[in-house]
Amino acid sequence: MPEIFGRYTVPGLGGERLVRMHSPSRKLRGPRPLLLLFDGQNVFDDEPSFSGGWHVHASVDKLSPERHHVPVVVAIDHGGEQRIDELGPFEAPAPKGLPGGGSARGGKADVLLEWIGATLLPDVRARFPIVEGPVGVCIGGSSMGGLAAMYAHFRRPDLFGGVISMSPSFWFGQRALFAFIGKQPTPHFSRIYLDGGLREGGGNMAQLVARMGELLSMRGYGPDTLKLVLDPRGAHGERHWRRRFPAALRFMYRKS
Repeated sequence: MPEIFGRYTVPGLGGERLVRMHSPSRKLRGPRPLLLLFDGQNVFDDEPSFSGGWHVHASVDKLSPERHHVPVVVAIDHGGEQRIDELGPFEAPAPKGLPGGGSARGGKADVLLEWIGATLLPDVRARFPIVEGPVGVCIGGSSMGGLAAMYAHFRRPDLFGGVISMSPSFWFGQRALFAFIGKQPTPHFSRIYLDGGLREGGGNMAQLVARMGELLSMRGYGPDTLKLVLDPRGAHGERHWRRRFPAALRFMYRKS
């Protein structure tokens, strides 16, 4: 079952940040991969989430060790009203309906990634035998968390070798992530799961996700390194990400 890994203050972001974790219940030999997930309130149980958790611990425990590498999962709580700032890689006007409407939001993702690399990852590696290097660490999330995860992989390929990006907010910052990724070299080790629902944003979400998939395919990503899912039933919400997450896990951690 999930447990509290620690309580942290992230320099430059402020406020106490709860970090939850789940280690597979079965005894597994040797180093294991690590899955880091944003929006930790939604990752495990229903109670901390406003619309139900993903039950990631249950999905991880169902993985077959014969067919999959079974990861340790660490989930980082978002900072409440600061969420859009810390998960937004670029400054942009706040979307309508959010606090600070019209003023610049975002632009602090690098602060969060620096803390993950300098503090959280060393703490996790000190407690668990994690596979060394970026090949051992996948980062993931949904919506703004999906945007931040994709950015993190191309911004810090030395830390993160895999991405689970679900219904990512590629629209944020005038779609600046497309230009950013276009200027970055392809990470030496890279495996990407990318999805979106056809019922999100009047179909705009699926269009942006499909566009990103096309750009990655043009860079040489194939069936072993990229899985693109356009969900006909998918809307923007936790229950849809919970439903799709087991397939993301199986792709990311399958044994060759």
